[in-house]
Amino acid sequence: MKILAVSDQVVDSLYTTQVMNRFGDVDMILGCGDLPYYYLEFLVTVINRPLYYVHGNHDRSYEIAADGVRRITPAGCDPLDERAVALEGLIIAGLDGSIRYSREGEYQFTQAQMNRKAFRLALRLMPMRLRHGRWLDILVTHSPPFGVGDGPDPAHIGFRALNALMRWFKPRYLLHGHQHTYLGPKSGTRVASTTVLNVFPYRLIDWEQGDVR
Repeated sequence: MKILAVSDQVVDSLYTTQVMNRFGDVDMILGCGDLPYYYLEFLVTVINRPLYYVHGNHDRSYEIAADGVRRITPAGCDPLDERAVALEGLIIAGLDGSIRYSREGEYQFTQAQMNRKAFRLALRLMPMRLRHGRWLDILVTHSPPFGVGDGPDPAHIGFRALNALMRWFKPRYLLHGHQHTYLGPKSGTRVASTTVLNVFPYRLIDWEQGDVR
């Protein structure tokens, strides 16, 4: 199982049909927010694999396509916010947005608001252990957890609710964006049983091997 995770920036080397030469063997694409619909639609069309995504703080609730049509979701892609999905042998779940730092923004939330969103997601994760023997494999977010790869400025503080979800449901990976940096460990930061990985602008994850590139 190979997973292509993308976030925050349109990468020229992916936004070309030559992407099949590098990533034609991926089994799943995960979007961690702040990406235009046309980019997600291109990836899901050319690579032709399931694509699940969350929204970032710069996203809007709709986009106007080139043909002038108002679209609320990218075609062929599935929103993951507050959902838990079992797919290709993996359990994935997601949460939109970043910390609220301005009065504008469809996908900005206070810590209390994210606590409520995380609680609703937790209710959807509960049955997974009975059905699959575990709660969660990959948690897809835009924001990082509080104190784990987040930033000191008001716009990049992480969510405490994500730390709680890692403790309770023990996903193997938490994938996020929002922090525009190429620095930091390529393999991510380990928090108990979870590897927290900033995928900006993209990462390839080999699930069986545990490799990240």
